[in-house]
Amino acid sequence: MAIAWSETAASMEALSLSPPMSPPVILTQDELKKIAAYKAVEFVESGMVLGLGTGSTAKHAVDRIGELLRQGKLSNIVGIPTSKKTQEQAVSLGIPLSDLDNYPTIDLAIDGADEVDPHLNLVKGRGGSLLREKMVEGACKKFVCIVDESKLVKHLGGSGLALPVEIVPFCWKFTANKLQKLFQGSDCVAKLRNDGEGKPFVTDNGNYIVDLYLKKEMGDLQVASDAILRIAGVVEHGMFLDMATTVIVAGAELGFR
Repeated sequence: MAIAWSETAASMEALSLSPPMSPPVILTQDELKKIAAYKAVEFVESGMVLGLGTGSTAKHAVDRIGELLRQGKLSNIVGIPTSKKTQEQAVSLGIPLSDLDNYPTIDLAIDGADEVDPHLNLVKGRGGSLLREKMVEGACKKFVCIVDESKLVKHLGGSGLALPVEIVPFCWKFTANKLQKLFQGSDCVAKLRNDGEGKPFVTDNGNYIVDLYLKKEMGDLQVASDAILRIAGVVEHGMFLDMATTVIVAGAELGFR
């Protein structure tokens, strides 16, 4: 099953995208991601400038767009990738690419998320591409977010997983300590992300990422956002507030945790 929420619906009404009373089917998490991605690509029309997201869910959407181009069902598409990895994928699929300098307004962006709250606020960036994602998705007329049901939370940070913050490498410990103190009321622990080999993870922009682990809600999200961005050394954070226009969720049993 997949459902879509639109922020234009006051009650965030769930829209069923599968036949009623259909027998239950056990799907893998990746299959659920693919269902959501393919549904999102239905918003794509020929002639559009598209923001191409990054991550395991967005990858399915980019694959589908490439497939439709090869079949001649889409044409005159221009993609704006949100990471080097997505750029490489799009090139391999024959999707024409450009950038925000040439296309400062984007018709539609499709991307995944790490968390989605009931107000369609998102956490993104656990894959390390949050800055470019926010630049591209902040420039689009419509942002369709695609997730599986495991990403639904009652509040941002509710999964217990990381809230990423991209920072400059210079004196990163100083910046990390500032971030941890900022959210000490939420029992925050700030950790520098590593690359799996004991070295700092480096973003496409040459920066580091500090992951914030919160045990309690951070309160007003806009206030928290502004406070993070006021810290010298912070480049951007992974809260995407009031940016998603539609969220498509695929899952067997749906509900905010």
